[in-house]
Amino acid sequence: MSLNSKFLLQQQQQYHQGFKILHQKSLPCFDQHPFVSFPKKWKCFHSGGNSRLLISRCISEKFSDSLGPSDSESLENLKQKENTLLTILKGANSFLPHVVLGSTILALIYPPSFTWFTNRYYSPALGFLMFAVGVNSSEKDFLEAFKKPAAIFAGYIGQFAVKPLLGYLFGTLAMTVFGLPTSLAAGIMLTSCVSGAQLSNYATFLTDPQMAPLSIVMTSLSTATAVFVTPILSLLLIGKKLPVDVKGMVSNILQIVVAPVAGGLLLNRFFPRICNAIRPLLPPLSVFVTALCVGAPLAINIESLVSPSGMSVLLLMIAFHLSAFILGYLLSGIAFHKAPDVKPLQRTLSYETGMQSSLLALALANKFFQDPLVGVPPAISVVIMSLMGFSLVMLWAKKKETVIG
Repeated sequence: MSLNSKFLLQQQQQYHQGFKILHQKSLPCFDQHPFVSFPKKWKCFHSGGNSRLLISRCISEKFSDSLGPSDSESLENLKQKENTLLTILKGANSFLPHVVLGSTILALIYPPSFTWFTNRYYSPALGFLMFAVGVNSSEKDFLEAFKKPAAIFAGYIGQFAVKPLLGYLFGTLAMTVFGLPTSLAAGIMLTSCVSGAQLSNYATFLTDPQMAPLSIVMTSLSTATAVFVTPILSLLLIGKKLPVDVKGMVSNILQIVVAPVAGGLLLNRFFPRICNAIRPLLPPLSVFVTALCVGAPLAINIESLVSPSGMSVLLLMIAFHLSAFILGYLLSGIAFHKAPDVKPLQRTLSYETGMQSSLLALALANKFFQDPLVGVPPAISVVIMSLMGFSLVMLWAKKKETVIG
């Protein structure tokens, strides 16, 4: 206990008895009361108000004076530094698009900076992002998400109807207009057949936190049913039926989405103090993890990108994802134009339609196709969808700040 605190405690004990009497009687002036006498330097003035308030004010002013100007200034500076640090940590998400762009450039210039971050680290990294979402959510948010079946259905249509049609369109253009090999066209179509990406959940969380549970439900549903839908779509578009590991995909959902989000929710529910302590650290860590998830696939597949056909595939994948983001936004705006939260729904469904699990497509390409060129479009897709998605995060976040301001 500091000296100032001890002094305050002594003064409170000294005037305790007198305070009881003062509380029971209304006296014209405290200075006349035999039980209580305040030093002259105590700035006490009685104006007929509450006696408890007066004594508190006297003690407060005396305590404030006893601190001295230097102590008060140091406490104020300390508070300002703490607030500044928390502001910087919480605002780290605003730098995410710039960090993603920087990691992309670094991966192109010096691939070894990311090649160490292999596929075995990717699932834990995405799991950490989902944990951050869980810590900042509650179970009520997920219950509210299930009350929007139309939005969930719209997200599903975006993943497994709109996107496969775009994949077929751009895959056909790859062969007819660009004259690319059939294997590259198959890679584009395969990329359009897989489920939603977990990064779309995090992008939604950064833009519209209240919509993050809805985005997670959408992605989980598309991922769970992808074990049946992806092989059917690949057979229709590519002409080859792909056997998908059902147990592996279910395990993937549990490890990357369900368990981390549930862990964050439980921690937030039963250990709020721990959550409050770690919550400021999550934004900068999430930015770092996201940068690794974007830079690593590019660095590992850099040779495919710089191949003779790499630039053509790059242009096609940019057009593919851009069309998916735009259609997801526009179609949801038409479908939910009467909804009070139409703009957040449009942004959420745009992320869901524009971002998919390209790493799953890459794994399927490497496992079930002999031609390595099939894996080039999914590898490029990982980078393109991330850059576009988090660029939209920056754009829409700025617009929201402008509207609020």
